[in-house]
Order: sequence, then structure tokens, then C-alpha cells
Amino acid sequence: MANIANRQWRLISRPQGSLTEANFEFSTHPVDELHTGEVLVKNDLISLDPSSRIWTNAQESYMPPVAIGDVMRSINVGTVVKSLNPKFDQGALVTGLTGWQDYAVMNGDNLSKLPPTPSFEKEVYLTVLSHIGLTAYFGLLDVGGAKSGETLVVSAAAGAVGSLVGQIGRLRGMRVVGIAGSDEKCAWITQSLGFDTAINYKTQNLMQELRKACPRGIDVDFENVGGDILNCALALINQKARIVLCGYISGYNLNKPEHGPANIANMVGKRARMEGFIVTDYLPRASQGYAALGKWLAEGSLKYAVDWVDGLEKAPVALNRLFNGANIGKLIVRV
Repeated sequence: MANIANRQWRLISRPQGSLTEANFEFSTHPVDELHTGEVLVKNDLISLDPSSRIWTNAQESYMPPVAIGDVMRSINVGTVVKSLNPKFDQGALVTGLTGWQDYAVMNGDNLSKLPPTPSFEKEVYLTVLSHIGLTAYFGLLDVGGAKSGETLVVSAAAGAVGSLVGQIGRLRGMRVVGIAGSDEKCAWITQSLGFDTAINYKTQNLMQELRKACPRGIDVDFENVGGDILNCALALINQKARIVLCGYISGYNLNKPEHGPANIANMVGKRARMEGFIVTDYLPRASQGYAALGKWLAEGSLKYAVDWVDGLEKAPVALNRLFNGANIGKLIVRV
């Protein structure tokens, strides 16, 4: 393996605010020799997610932080190029936490095989048929308890998860209101994805527009952003409303926590429920989610967009597209 060059991004410092290339070291190393039970995976596609920013902090979250000096963590799709593990044949398409690098030596425990002759393009395994799709599916239907006829508000609605949540809401007969940060994004989610209406929070009065868009109040708020957006939604919740805390990207780059939403007390009188969740909680039921998502995808009822980044060397800078509003759909590095 010594003749295989492996480019890697390793975390060398904890970020203060936004990530920069200075928080990482980009270097090339030979691939380690394989031992019995291990496989060599060549990474094809790297998923860039808001959780990537959380993993660079020193504090432990739902997963341990990436250690200083370690390869940056990420969920990828790749190809097995050599195998000493009978469960994985050479040429198999796999997904797992194989990191910001060209190649990864894995013991197979944290790898999942994907269909050998995919019915879809590879990127679907980092979009609809992935942690992204499962997050949208279980977050809305299980945590949010979505019901036909209810009003659903989705923040970061043009993002990877939010765009799927809105479509699933429409499939369940909900009125869907999306909140996004540009006219282009608002047009995409209404004209292409079927959202009932969209609000550009950067150019419109969010509170005023939410009142217009939700004349019967809000039953489910699928929250990806937090901050002022969450506070406005809380002002309009109905009795027994559900606030699904999927993410809080307004705070990921802050050096200290922001104050909680002023309208949180409205949850008392409305007997509302706010619940956070992590998609790994639902992995035992992944087959259920994938069956439904795959059916909708095959029927054309679910659409997705990919914001492509070409080149492993661009990963650190590209990650900030998730926080400055530049991306539409799923952010993926084409290695």
C-alpha cells in the first residue's frame, strides 16, 4: 500500500467562529497496509453537513469530538478497492464514516453495503436514501407527528433536510410554509418542490409574513435554524403544536450560547411540545424509512438538488456554504 498516496485533511486546532483552512492540515501520506478483516475504501463522494462544525468543537455532543490530529470525520460514499474481509467484495459500493481523505482503511464494522447496481445516481445515497432522508422522514412523522390538514413551517427549507421535509409534508396533506434566505431558493421550493408558500427572511418581515402564510397558526415547526426564526414561529403556535429541533445552525459558529427565544413561554398556554432528536436514534428502523423514501423517489414524488464541490482540497472552505446561505440542496464534495 505504500505506493498509494492518500491526501487527508486533519484537524489541528479548534475553530473560533467559522471554520477556516487554518484549522486543518492538508497533507499526503501512504495508505496503511491491510490486516485480516479490513478493507480499503476509495472515497467518491463526501457529505458536508452542519454536524461537521459541531464535531470540531472540544465539547462532546451526540458523538465524541474529532481529536486534534485526526482525519476530519464525514459520511461518505466510496468503492472497495481491496478487501481482506469476506463481507465486502472488491468493487462494492459502500457508505460509512470514512473521513476527509482519498482512501480509508476500515475494519468493516462501520461500513454499509449499497446496491451493487444502483437504480439511482450515487449521490442519492447522501441525499434521499441516507441520513438526510431518514432525518426528514422520522423527524417530521415520528417526532413531529404530522397530520393531514395541519400547517407545517420549515426553516432552512432549501437545504438538504428542509427541502425533503416540506415535500413529505405535502405528501401527507399538510399546508407547507418554507423559510429560506434568497428569492432563488423561495422560487425553487415553491415552483419545483410544491411548497404552498415561501418567505425570504433576509428581505421580508418574517413575523408579518408568517402571520399571512399561517392564518390558522402553526401546528408543526421543523426547526433547522433557531434564533429569531424559532422565536417568530413560537409566537404563532397552536394548541398541542410540535416544535421539532433538528438543528440550530444560527448558533453553531457562536463562541458563546445566545439567549433563549423570548416567546418560549407561549408553549405553556398552548400545551406545546419541543423535542430534539438525532437520526442515529432511528437507525434500527432505517429499512422502514428507506422503503417509503425509495418508493416516493421512484415515483417522482420526491426531488432533491445537489450543490457540488469539485475537489477534496476545497472541503474546509466549502463547509461554510452551509452557514452563509450559499448552498441549495445537499452539499457534496466530489473527491
